[in-house]
Amino acid sequence: MNVEDSINKIHEIGIVPVVRAAHLDEARRAVDAIFAGGIHIIEITMTVPNAPEMIQGLVRHYGDSLLAGAGTVTNAAQAETCMDAGAQFLVSPGLSVTVVQAASRRGILAIPGALTPTEVMAAQEAGAKLIKIFPCGSAGGPSHIKSLKAPFPEARLIPTGGVNLSNAAQYFAVGAFALGVGADLVDLHAIRSNEVARIVEMAKRLVEAVREARTIRS
Repeated sequence: MNVEDSINKIHEIGIVPVVRAAHLDEARRAVDAIFAGGIHIIEITMTVPNAPEMIQGLVRHYGDSLLAGAGTVTNAAQAETCMDAGAQFLVSPGLSVTVVQAASRRGILAIPGALTPTEVMAAQEAGAKLIKIFPCGSAGGPSHIKSLKAPFPEARLIPTGGVNLSNAAQYFAVGAFALGVGADLVDLHAIRSNEVARIVEMAKRLVEAVREARTIRS
């Protein structure tokens, strides 16, 4: 899958689940539940122990039916390790030009983080095609995305941090390209209490929320 294919897949589904977990078993159970709920994109953060091993296993198990990426990638060495493991996209909390460059050399999508207009400009100048706006919730939520879209109407922004079912429609209404959703979807309490059906249901509800929000915008 090339860069444009990855971009199209992210836009089509509209949700990028951010998986943080204490160990691989928790992360894998979260992934399986999210996939069962209809979201076929996963971002495994480098804060998960042995994250590259996890990514490699997902690519082997799901094949082309899952777009598997690595998150919290903060330097070029991590980027190379994740891409070697099969990561199809890389996400960073901030802008690392070396990560963007490493991904570009191998034809992989890199999604750097930004928060301010200056950072958005820097990410665009580095060649970023999608930009993660993080931490969006604490910066004003949907109103922050609306403010950024005024000077950058063509920027494809993915708000992350504080994004959930209750505000998903608001983010799409102000022009979000897709949404990064963490703890509100990847419910570790549900996993640890053997209630993964709650995650499956939340995934389904988010998919429906994306569909409804886009129907209203069109």
